[in-house]
Amino acid sequence: MKYFHLIWAALFRRKARTFLTLASIVAAFLLFGMLDGIRTTFAQLGQNADGAQRLQTMSRLSMVQMLPLALRSRLEQVDNVEAVTWANWFGGAYQDPRNQLFTIAVAPNYLDLYPEIQVDPAELEQWKATRNGMLVGEDMMARFGWEVGQTIPLQSTIFPNSDGSLNWQFRIVGVIRPRDAEQGGFFGAMMLMHYDYFAESTPYVDDQVGWYISRVSDVNRSDAAAKAIDALTANSPNETRTMTEQAAMAAQIKQVADIGLIVGSIMGAVFFTLLLLTGNTMAQAVRERTSELAVLKTIGFTSHSVLAMVLAESVLLVVLGGVLGLGLAAALGPVVGAASRGAISLPPIGPGSWVLGLGLMVAIGLLVGALPAMRAMRLNIVDALAGR
Repeated sequence: MKYFHLIWAALFRRKARTFLTLASIVAAFLLFGMLDGIRTTFAQLGQNADGAQRLQTMSRLSMVQMLPLALRSRLEQVDNVEAVTWANWFGGAYQDPRNQLFTIAVAPNYLDLYPEIQVDPAELEQWKATRNGMLVGEDMMARFGWEVGQTIPLQSTIFPNSDGSLNWQFRIVGVIRPRDAEQGGFFGAMMLMHYDYFAESTPYVDDQVGWYISRVSDVNRSDAAAKAIDALTANSPNETRTMTEQAAMAAQIKQVADIGLIVGSIMGAVFFTLLLLTGNTMAQAVRERTSELAVLKTIGFTSHSVLAMVLAESVLLVVLGGVLGLGLAAALGPVVGAASRGAISLPPIGPGSWVLGLGLMVAIGLLVGALPAMRAMRLNIVDALAGR
């Protein structure tokens, strides 16, 4: 840019004020990077090609209401359904009630419907042969320092064991690894136990399951298959609601919290404050340079050139702080994960977050620089030099 050196010099004319403003922008976009990564992670659950082939069937009444195991054979007869599996939420805590674990009891063929989950073939065979065997995500293994072959105690938050206590014993026989790195945060924290062992060991599960997963042959006819499944239980005590895996996950998450609304509300408040702060900085900067801007016009700079320079200064200020903030968020993710041994897993800052972030930087820069730039463009040379 022809006048970049002038813009840079004007930006750092008051170094202390500029660095303090930059620090605020860095903090705002650091928070944006972390929160938008979380929002994107939740929004993308079930959106992969494999997930598009899966339907999830749950009770229409509540996500905690169980369904009869006998429903499986009827689901398998539905047109376009080529495979059916089932699962049940177990819940669990390790050592401390605050160490809540994503533990589910699954059918023997569960992993057949999830090719994005990778388990060593030898470990998978060992899991099938071990009644109380458990497959554990690699992030969870790192978090607690577990090893394959180790027996771990878990305390269920819902289901008592056959002896009436909430204490369960499981043997780790294999490690779950995601096929794609982007899915690591979800599958890396998963723990899979045998449904048969679970059902035999607790008196509260009597040939019932939490939900069914069906794989369809033709994704273009998924809606028809979902309607046919729900028609099987219409007007019965076990009415179902079937939807795509992505929609089901979104519905379950919203029962706990609307992630998009929470993130949007927080970022709205942060960016509104940032607008006021940065706008005040730019207004002061232009006001202090009134005579300098008048000199620029005197020596031949057009009003539109002055307008463009002030706008460029504003955009450069926000972009500098924003890129530093997003870069810091991207760098902090692996560091925090390694330091906490997987206890805190921050999602990566993806291309979508970078594009959205850069768009926000430019938009905020133009918005906060618009009024000072218009004032500079309309500046009267005689009045400005006279100090009026």
